[in-house]
Amino acid sequence: MREIRLKNIKKRFEGELILDGINLTIPSGSFFALLGPSGSGKTTLLRLIGGFEKADGGTIHLGSTNITNIPINERRVNTVFQNYALFPHFNVFDNVAYSLNLKNVSKDIVEQKVIKVLKAVHLEKQIYKSIDQLSGGQQQRVALARAIVNEPDVLLLDEPLAALDMALREKMLVELIDLQDQIKTTFVYVTHDQFEALTVADQLAIMNSDGEIEQVGTPKEIYEFPASSFVASFVGKTNILKGTIVQDSKKIEIEDLGVFDILVPQAKPWVNDGIQVLMSIRPEKIEISKTELAGFANHLTGTVDSIVYHGRSTQYLIKLKDGTILHVFEQNEEHFPQEIIDYDDVVHMYWQKENVVLLEK
Repeated sequence: MREIRLKNIKKRFEGELILDGINLTIPSGSFFALLGPSGSGKTTLLRLIGGFEKADGGTIHLGSTNITNIPINERRVNTVFQNYALFPHFNVFDNVAYSLNLKNVSKDIVEQKVIKVLKAVHLEKQIYKSIDQLSGGQQQRVALARAIVNEPDVLLLDEPLAALDMALREKMLVELIDLQDQIKTTFVYVTHDQFEALTVADQLAIMNSDGEIEQVGTPKEIYEFPASSFVASFVGKTNILKGTIVQDSKKIEIEDLGVFDILVPQAKPWVNDGIQVLMSIRPEKIEISKTELAGFANHLTGTVDSIVYHGRSTQYLIKLKDGTILHVFEQNEEHFPQEIIDYDDVVHMYWQKENVVLLEK
């Protein structure tokens, strides 16, 4: 196993603390994403793993080897940069073969390895084309091929799709997943784009603006069970309301809005009557209707303040009586007639207690 283990990693730039005691294990053979806003230190962490920066404290292990102070060229780690860093005066074959030629690998082996990786990234028909004849997506594949031709233990990807348009970016995400599944190399993918991270990653770490890791988990765990209000707000949209736990931890009282049912998981023993908590409810977990339905404990009424059509769904911004704005997503179903909701309509919103997530005290 060649997992990556970072222990108590600290990094400063010009006296400013960028990474504050990072502890993280990246499983061998995983597709792991580092997700966070600009300035969260995710690229710095990637550069430390790659050897482009030196840590001010802590250690980095690749398997049983301490690579904290090992030079870049002695690490079995390769990097794909945002700008691809290709040689414009080389054709596709020569770009991919470059590192093998530096090692004086025989021509026969070079040709075998280069053709193999170009097939893996679907570029075997462009093998002798110059770089300026390629599209942005094809150039990105050349960069990937060049990075994996040496069969590294770890491939670092620093926002590799940032320069591509949305349609091509989505296509390349699928190709990256297929490539990683094919070669079984550990991928560490840095992005500020939550869609990218949730799409490609087996696991991801959410980093905040203070250079700390807020939560590590699978995409579903991160989205469905955020550990903090930062994670809940950064990964997707959510509604966060402040309330007080009441009635033997079975309900939450929200000032001026009412008392609502909750389901407290055993993993949160700190939830007791009288404490203040934050309640998160995802917009797509809320049902919306102009008709008031009986039998729902979790029910609010508001006025439609804004409507945004997203194609597959519609987003409603609903103003409550205390001025709070709730986000509600409704799927647009072509096969079933939907209730027409318009601006300034009075609407009713319902949600199940199982879909409420209680956050920090």
